[in-house]
Amino acid sequence: MIYYVFAFTLIGLGLFAIMFKKNLFKIVIGIELMTAGVNLLFIAVGFVVGGTAPIFEESAKFSGFVDPVPQALILTSIVIGAASVGLASALALRAGSAKGGDLDVH
Repeated sequence: MIYYVFAFTLIGLGLFAIMFKKNLFKIVIGIELMTAGVNLLFIAVGFVVGGTAPIFEESAKFSGFVDPVPQALILTSIVIGAASVGLASALALRAGSAKGGDLDVH
């Protein structure tokens, strides 16, 4: 339950930064906060209390498995997010230097 609250808090903070901040770097950080919140939400949805890894053995008893698909998707999302933050930061820096060092959106 606490994971859901924290995920929606991160999404809300990111949305606030995107909507009300004027600095390009703060907007990029807001996008990353929203991405982290969505990632945490997906992981929280795929979590099973007392679940085990889905490795099948003859002696293993079914006690509820943790779904590995959200984990794989989030790992891909983290890698793509790191690359997009690097690109967005470089573009923001380039746009700021073209405007004379001002990173604010008017």
